[in-house]
Amino acid sequence: MKARVIVTLKTSVLDPQGKAIEGSLKSLGFGGVAGVRQGKVFDLELEGTDKAKAEADIKAMCEKLLANTVIESYRVEIAG
Repeated sequence: MKARVIVTLKTSVLDPQGKAIEGSLKSLGFGGVAGVRQGKVFDLELEGTDKAKAEADIKAMCEKLLANTVIESYRVEIAG
């Protein structure tokens, strides 16, 4: 079973890296970008076929390691 975890800064948290990327895009001539928020993606390959267990395990992974839940939000996509 494959899963993807997308971690992004909460909207209330300043994103200086996103602002830097936004500025760089504009300086490269991509003027149509109104804003950038950066984040990170984790692709996981999981053993087993129990989707509910996988969701619970991934949530625990996010809470303990993959996301800083004070400043970051996450969402999980499970394929299959």
